[in-house]
This record gives sequence, C-alpha cells and structure tokens, in this order.
Amino acid sequence: MRYKVNIKKTEEGYSICCPGLPGCWSQGKTEKEALENIKDAIRSYLETIEELSKGKKTRYVEVAA
Repeated sequence: MRYKVNIKKTEEGYSICCPGLPGCWSQGKTEKEALENIKDAIRSYLETIEELSKGKKTRYVEVAA
C-alpha cells in the first residue's frame, strides 16, 4: 500500500504525518529517518484500527483513483 505523507523541516529534524490517517504522525532527525518512522506508525495505526473493528459489522469498498 502507498500513503501520501506530509513532511516538514523543524528545529529538531523532520515532522511527518499521514493526512489520510488522522492522528498518524512521526518524526526523525533526518528526512530518511522520518520516512522510515512513519512506516512503523502507519503499520501500528492500521493494526489498532483492525483491533478496534473486531466484532463490528464491516464492509470493504473499492474506489477508483
């Protein structure tokens, strides 16, 4: 899967968020580190959403780009 992320240079390094996943963000001292860290954050986010969805009626839909 691919996710769009926004990255911003800060005094401490780089801040990065995934606008398609509210509250999913990370940071790193370098841009490369921030990009690696957001991958972990996205995985954790998706695992949490899956866990919170257990036992609930769900469906999947496809959306053409």
